[in-house]
Amino acid sequence: MSLTISARKQGENQSDDAASAAKPTRIKIGKSAEDSDKKGANRRVKDVEICVPIVYGTIAFYLGRKASESQSHKWTVYVRGATNEDLGVVIKRVMFQLHPSFNNPMRVVESPPFEISECGWGEFEIAISLFFHSDVCDKQLDLYHHLKLYPEDESGPQTTKKPVVVESYNEIVYPDPSENFLARVQNHPAVIVPRLPAGFNLPDPVPIETNSDKEKGDTKDHPFSQWFMNFSEADELLKLAAARQQVQAHIVKLRRQLSVMDGLPQLSKPPTGYEFS
Repeated sequence: MSLTISARKQGENQSDDAASAAKPTRIKIGKSAEDSDKKGANRRVKDVEICVPIVYGTIAFYLGRKASESQSHKWTVYVRGATNEDLGVVIKRVMFQLHPSFNNPMRVVESPPFEISECGWGEFEIAISLFFHSDVCDKQLDLYHHLKLYPEDESGPQTTKKPVVVESYNEIVYPDPSENFLARVQNHPAVIVPRLPAGFNLPDPVPIETNSDKEKGDTKDHPFSQWFMNFSEADELLKLAAARQQVQAHIVKLRRQLSVMDGLPQLSKPPTGYEFS
């Protein structure tokens, strides 16, 4: 089963006001019916949500004097953390579906950084499919991004010094996560985890299988980081999400307390030695 969403996009010439006015898309991914029926499946933590902010997009550089009729730009399509953290703790692999004119148009990246680079002259839509680790979700998430090579303002000659960057910001939400998933990501900078109730114990985190020997943690040293968009509102959104999840945890605690109180036996008559006046 796959999920398809529409994304919020920002171009390099959009104003900050317009960007901050746009609201991010929240993608909620639930477990499948098959997963619920698995015997011995990893236990899930009820009434808890894990949030993973992501950014996906393209960056295109004009080749200038090196440009030819068939290759005018070098571009890269990617999926990254909202503030450049490594997403390998959640995403297992990413599949990029390019235009059929490319050799091997279906490209699969098995480890971070989740990106591919190519040269070409035309703009087209790129399908991006995210596949998660087995303890995260058994569904793939399908995203779509339009490769843009030329700036909005085409009045003057295109420069080789400033690339064309178009990115989309989204939040992936995982309700009722598995205990293994929650234990593995609770201290990871790319993941928002709510405050758990006092006394709640998680199992020891199980390491994930990876095809990369690179140490995980973040990708802030990415060569394109100076060109990546600064989603300044993302920090505020992350704080709001964390606060919202703390409130949710408090509500769950109160519901449990009320449930215990509702289960207490009711007295049908006053205790011996007492009378109603």
